Amino acid sequence: MNYDHVARLLRAAYEAGPIAPLREYLAPLDADGAYAVQAVNTRYWQAQGRRIVGRKAGLTAQAVQKQLGVDQPDFGVLFDDMRVADGGRLDPALCIQAKAEAEIAFVLGADLPLVDTSPENVAAAVASVHAAIEIVDSRIADWKITFADTVADNGSSAFFVLAEQGLPLDGLDLEGAAMAMMVNDSVASTGIGSAALGNPLNAAAWLARTLASSREPLKAGDVLLTGALGPMVTLKAGDAIRAEIAGIGSCSFTYAKA
Repeated sequence: MNYDHVARLLRAAYEAGPIAPLREYLAPLDADGAYAVQAVNTRYWQAQGRRIVGRKAGLTAQAVQKQLGVDQPDFGVLFDDMRVADGGRLDPALCIQAKAEAEIAFVLGADLPLVDTSPENVAAAVASVHAAIEIVDSRIADWKITFADTVADNGSSAFFVLAEQGLPLDGLDLEGAAMAMMVNDSVASTGIGSAALGNPLNAAAWLARTLASSREPLKAGDVLLTGALGPMVTLKAGDAIRAEIAGIGSCSFTYAKA
């Protein structure tokens, strides 16, 4: 398999628009091949000067795993230029078919190098907990994705918003935290912290174990997006998006040109 060719197809889609699903190159459940394509593009973008600032976990909800016929989450890379300021604007011209989802995010205060990292290990390493919005996008036409499509496409990632104000983990109810995401002041999505593999710490521990196994361990300072707490919402130009997570905080952005 020519992973470089598939990686180039995906990179070109950022400028030229969405491409057909990658069935011709990757079987729907070919995790190894899909992560190989993701790694090619990660190295390419790093060579272009983009800086890795963390990782995102995806497919952390059982319903979504079932939909794609998989029994595990996936992950993508977060780059510095993917961050949108809390309260800021995101130009729709930078996206193809964007959707938003509310999440709980962690910023690490210590490395997580162990291949058997536990949720307790993650908890000890968390410096702050933030409300977050992930803006997901797909370079695959009409979001007709398989597991391999989304993994190869960097976890269908695009941008993210992190609440400026974070909280220490101690005493927070991550599992029971109720989420409401508003679009133009109307509730468009609701959910709860336990949607992320039962607890966002579980999702972060899975991510830490997976990356440690591939010798790319999570580091102090990394941002971790732990997975959607409720349904994704399709974005339209001009939309004002706000996520509120009970006991944790809120963040927002406007999907409009600056």
